[in-house]
Amino acid sequence: MALVDAQQARRVLDRLVGYQISPILWRSVKPGLSAGRVQSVAVRLICEREAEIEAFKSEEYWTLTATLTPTEVQHLFPAKLHRIGKKKGEINNYGFRIDEARAKELAADAKTQAYLVEKVQKRERKQKPVPPFITSTLQQEASRKLRFVAKRTMFIAQQLYEGLEIGSEGSIGLITYMRTDSTRVAQEALQAARAYIKTTFGEEYLPNRAVNYQTKKGAQDAHEAIRPTLPLQSPADLKPYLSNDQFRLYELIWMRFIASQMNPAIFDGTTIDIQAGTYLFRSTGSVMKFQGFRRVYMEDGEDVNLPDVKEGDTLNLRKLEPKQHFTQPPPRYNEATLVKMLEAKEIGRPSTYASILSTIQDRGYVTKERGRLLPTDVGRLVNELLKHGFPNIVDVEFTAKMEDQLDVIADGKVKWVETLGQFYPAFQTALKEAPDRMYEARKAMEEQSDEKCEKCGTNMIIKWGRYGRFLGCANYPECQNIKRLTSAVGIDCPEPDCDGYLGERRSRRGKVFYGCSNYPKCEFSTWDKPVPEPCPKCNAPFLVEKTEKAKGSEVVTTRLACRTSECDYTK
Repeated sequence: MALVDAQQARRVLDRLVGYQISPILWRSVKPGLSAGRVQSVAVRLICEREAEIEAFKSEEYWTLTATLTPTEVQHLFPAKLHRIGKKKGEINNYGFRIDEARAKELAADAKTQAYLVEKVQKRERKQKPVPPFITSTLQQEASRKLRFVAKRTMFIAQQLYEGLEIGSEGSIGLITYMRTDSTRVAQEALQAARAYIKTTFGEEYLPNRAVNYQTKKGAQDAHEAIRPTLPLQSPADLKPYLSNDQFRLYELIWMRFIASQMNPAIFDGTTIDIQAGTYLFRSTGSVMKFQGFRRVYMEDGEDVNLPDVKEGDTLNLRKLEPKQHFTQPPPRYNEATLVKMLEAKEIGRPSTYASILSTIQDRGYVTKERGRLLPTDVGRLVNELLKHGFPNIVDVEFTAKMEDQLDVIADGKVKWVETLGQFYPAFQTALKEAPDRMYEARKAMEEQSDEKCEKCGTNMIIKWGRYGRFLGCANYPECQNIKRLTSAVGIDCPEPDCDGYLGERRSRRGKVFYGCSNYPKCEFSTWDKPVPEPCPKCNAPFLVEKTEKAKGSEVVTTRLACRTSECDYTK
């Protein structure tokens, strides 16, 4: 009953938040919006990451990489400049904070030096297999390896769970329940997996006993890990009965489960330090000695294969390149990395992640560009209003602590009514104060622009409305002139006798399109994103970016094409 009480508390809490905050957003922004205890935090994480990217200032740095080979054999390998003299000096976490002239000076000097092996360090390294899937890790790996969005992953997993017609055997459920936070596995499944490994790969791949993985603290542990119901049925056996997407997901689940019961992979890790005058170059790599679980479930990434050298050996320098780099901002979230972040911060439950990702995109808070999640203007506005109106509700730490409180209820240590009784008074106060706080937040978001109002000559202000940002006269309400705010793409309008430029705009439903800045005088528009690159075939002034989704799949492909229908150029 404690578990039932915890679920009751979660449902009541989510409805208190969603049903009472959403109407305030309808009045403050536009109808149809929603707030949620977890979805609003997810939007905040995306908005904060975008703010980090916009505030990021790139720094120049240089690396010097030598291509070397032993004198006795021809085995080319790279080594990167690690230190100059006894101290790292100009080096930072990325490379050397120097300009091009200094980089070329160092390279020219380093080319004149003799390269000697100063130290060789070798150590054996084991890579253990990862646990079988839980909901969140399945969504992450399906995104990374299969390019499935979370919603698609759960849809296909549901089909595999409910059952498919497998020849004369009839309908069979191929995987265990796919909404779970537990890595626990039934003993009969472990024994079946071990039997398969022993028969197929041999004794050396089989641990002395079955591997049991510890379920993380706070997990509900109501269901097993996601695994094949019949481990002895390999994906190849079932392929004739599955669609392509079903097969790929089943194969991923099957391989992960079988690999989780195999011995670790073993590597010889090697680090070679090379002295060249005052310069120290370093090369790291490894050689696989035993495949272990990687024979079934291969992780990404390859190691540099290094030659067998000894201290004091002379190396021949074949090439030395200084290379310019710039520090990069943190990457935008994709669905997999957002799920990983929510899980790491203990926000929400694995079973809700797919619906959260769908909701924040369906509401127009977030859009997806090349697989990455970007906040829309409406998403930014709603996030700012909620941060000021309900600071606790969209606070990451507060939301994580509330999850802890729900776990305490599940442990039977506190009554669920008591927990909600502590939450509700402060929430009621916030509901009363929120409209005024939201109004102040919206005013604070306004920015002065250089554009003059054509009706009264006053500078216009960038304001935030139901469809995002727009220009409004500073003399409002005396002057009620408003204009669309377009963001330049940097491309001239292709219409003859038009001096406008193409800018990003949004339809009434929030969908992005690209239109002329002279609208309504010029009505040119396109749904495809213009790219400032002339067509090499017909010399059209720009190309367009076309995105296409394969039928029955969530895989999105992007290509560049000529903007004119008469030309068939594409790449």
